[in-house]
Amino acid sequence: MTRRIHTRSFSLLAVTGTLLWLGGLAITVRAVQANEYVPGEVVIKLSPGAVLSEVAADYGLAQTPLDQFGSRPIYRMRILNPAVAPPQLAEALVNDQRNRVIYAEPNFLAEPPESGGESWAGGESWAGGGSGGYANQWFRNTIRLTEALNATRGGGIRIAVLDTGVDASHPALSGRLLGGFDFVDFDHDPSEVGSHAQNLTYGHGTHVAGLVVLVAPDARIIPVRVLDVNGRGNIWVLAEALAYAVNPDGNPFTDDGAHVINMSLGTARRTDLLAEIVAAVTCRGNDADDDDDEDCDDGSCAAGEGCLASRQGGAVVIASAGNTGNNTRIYPAAEGVAGSLAVGASNMSDTLAAFSTRGPWVRVLAPGEGILSSVPGGGTGVWSGTSMAAPLVAGQAALVLTKNQGMSAAQVVERIVATAKTVIAPVPRRIDPAAAVGLPRQ
Repeated sequence: MTRRIHTRSFSLLAVTGTLLWLGGLAITVRAVQANEYVPGEVVIKLSPGAVLSEVAADYGLAQTPLDQFGSRPIYRMRILNPAVAPPQLAEALVNDQRNRVIYAEPNFLAEPPESGGESWAGGESWAGGGSGGYANQWFRNTIRLTEALNATRGGGIRIAVLDTGVDASHPALSGRLLGGFDFVDFDHDPSEVGSHAQNLTYGHGTHVAGLVVLVAPDARIIPVRVLDVNGRGNIWVLAEALAYAVNPDGNPFTDDGAHVINMSLGTARRTDLLAEIVAAVTCRGNDADDDDDEDCDDGSCAAGEGCLASRQGGAVVIASAGNTGNNTRIYPAAEGVAGSLAVGASNMSDTLAAFSTRGPWVRVLAPGEGILSSVPGGGTGVWSGTSMAAPLVAGQAALVLTKNQGMSAAQVVERIVATAKTVIAPVPRRIDPAAAVGLPRQ
């Protein structure tokens, strides 16, 4: 028997600390809160010629970095004095009088937008039985999915799902998973951890993966666990996971990386680290129309700023816009990197879902209300949120790439946006996979 939990449509991104609910009124709080970042850490990028040991000594940082991002001068550093708050130290580093620091920021936390609140935000039900209406749910005709799948099924495309992990034993995912990685426990088993009864975000990654499969059944998924048992991650782990997704074995000459990356998660704090790494995996600059940004499509970028993706043209990054119900920018969706796409949620009336974040930076909508998909243990569950909308678009990106293998990440995104159906909503475009793969528009 299906159990349904009804909750309000608006969800609070508890990790951000930037929204308070007072009588239903959202109030923006600009000060960085202590629950927004990993304590005792700061992320820094040094200018050419800067000496890490000198910077560390001058600002009370441990001489040995906790980590370095590949060969780039980007470091995760430990703050020696526990009384020093990361936001204040980051501000001091950015204002270094010798200009040795390009950017510095706390190691901000991130969560799925469906976490937080009093229950599985947006409404959830968990069924212990079979797939039910999984393959034939309400949005299939709305987005013309059957027509699109008659043209292509996403064969040959790899989609990385950065999330809470995946239940590899689920029948809906059988034969569709590739080896992945767990950046929380740092091992090669990216399985879901926790339980439905105790952890609000348990099953989130499995649900997302099932939706990717629904839209692109012949694509293959690279599961990457970046969120812990409580649904929390941080920007350093996300950056590492992005780099892994496009080059799992570390060899740029091996064709094993993701063509598409789904990130159904976010933070309300813009971060220079994620902006840089998203641009590196999409192989584009921060603005598709900005001539000052390097375009890496031909493999040439400024020294030290090269593309991370082995695929020429980069990987498409699809990110959920958030469930704030207002215009709050959620990152990495709002980074504005060409080749990445911020996705809001539409409802059964084919307009903007009440819980969905909106604004000009949210370029398309996809169905996100009452979405049925796989959950751990072989069953199915209904979830609402932009986390459900994003993987539908990630699957669509796979279909576009199968039909247009030479397209760059930026071109795939523009194809999805250009072929979207006009709807009456604050975000006026809703995806149309059939039109995106070349079928006549309706």
